[in-house]
Amino acid sequence: MTLIGLTKFELHLPHSRSLKDKRRVVKSLVERLHERYRVSVLESGFHDLHQRAEVSVAYLARSEGEIDKMADELRRIADELGEAVVSKWDDRVLESID
Repeated sequence: MTLIGLTKFELHLPHSRSLKDKRRVVKSLVERLHERYRVSVLESGFHDLHQRAEVSVAYLARSEGEIDKMADELRRIADELGEAVVSKWDDRVLESID
């Protein structure tokens, strides 16, 4: 059985003064998550705000335990961002594929 996990989170970038500042931080995070975990990840919201970002990550796993472990890893990396603060977090299992 394969499970599909989705993690969606919002970031507050208090020191960002422009969209260019924000995109630098968000692009770095998106690339790091994709390269490290080979997940599908994108900036999914607040494209025109320079101090807010929404990032969505989709991934496959064999068990809920693996989903939880991946979500924990994603949260750890997001929390380590020096230029952004996680303001909202949502993890879920979308569906199972038999």
